[in-house]
Amino acid sequence: MTTHSFALHIPDADLEPDPLDPAQIVSGTPEVTGKVVWESADGKQLRGIWQITPGVVTDTEADELFVVVSGSATIEVEGGATFTVSPGDMAVLRAGDRTTWTVHETLRKAYAITL
Repeated sequence: MTTHSFALHIPDADLEPDPLDPAQIVSGTPEVTGKVVWESADGKQLRGIWQITPGVVTDTEADELFVVVSGSATIEVEGGATFTVSPGDMAVLRAGDRTTWTVHETLRKAYAITL
C-alpha cells in the first residue's frame, strides 16, 4: 500500500487471495482476489482492485464506486435495480445494499469504498 501519488496498470496488477465466506456462495465455485492500493489514515476510505471468477454470490455493500476493467456480471440489488456491467462501465452501490452478483466472465474492477 502506498501513501504517495501513483499510477497502476490495473489489468496486470498482482492480486492476493481474498476467500469468500461460504455462506455468500449461491452457485458455482467463485474465487475472489484483491488488493487495497490506498487506505486513508482513519481506515474509512479504501481504493483498490477486486476480481471474482464466474459464479453467483451475495453481498451486503459499503458505499462504493467502481469501474469494470474486464469481464462481466449482472448485479441484482434487493428491492432495487438489476444491471449488467462490463468493461468501461461505472457503477455505484450504497451502504447496506443487499446484492446478488451473477458473474458471467471473470470480473476485475477498480473501486473506491467509503466505510
